[in-house]
Amino acid sequence: MLDLYYAPTPNGHKVTLFLEEAGLEYRLHRVDISKGEQFKPEFLAIAPNNKIPAIIDHAPSDGGAPLSLFESGAILLYLAEKSGKLLSGELRERQVTLQWLFWQVAGFGPMLGQNHHFNHFAPQAVPYAIERYQVETQRLYGVLNKRLEKCPWLGGERYSIADIATYPWVVSHERQRIDLDNFPAVSNWFERIRHRPATERAYQLASS
Repeated sequence: MLDLYYAPTPNGHKVTLFLEEAGLEYRLHRVDISKGEQFKPEFLAIAPNNKIPAIIDHAPSDGGAPLSLFESGAILLYLAEKSGKLLSGELRERQVTLQWLFWQVAGFGPMLGQNHHFNHFAPQAVPYAIERYQVETQRLYGVLNKRLEKCPWLGGERYSIADIATYPWVVSHERQRIDLDNFPAVSNWFERIRHRPATERAYQLASS
């Protein structure tokens, strides 16, 4: 059994998308970040960076004590390896998938997060920052579009943790001032993921 500490953010959705797709059993624990629950000592014990998501695996494969993990990319990789799902065992496809997973974690997510902040939450307008992150967001969508022009999924021919990590950040494309009509390969990929039953179940959790 897995315990998932979650809030309905792009990074939180990554893990529910995986768990629903893989059919793994889990208990969902909501962390109300608007009330600062991520700073409580019991949460910091498993997520020292005070960010969601985090998990506790009560049945790790080594048979030892429960194992806690934080950071969404690390969680996805751990769960994929534990379950044998959504990450190819073939050398080349696996490495391509991991490259795109790390691209999302290191670039796509953080840059789009800055876009959100300066466009919607900064206490005062900072034109330089707004332009900087808008230009970078456009560039990253272009990188994503070029990849998806070549193959149906980020890792190649199969849906994987790279797609799962990236999709939740594209959900908010309108708030990022991105028109998906300008990125047709991304738009096609986005719609295919949006209509997957596991995606629908994962996003229903956010409103329940």
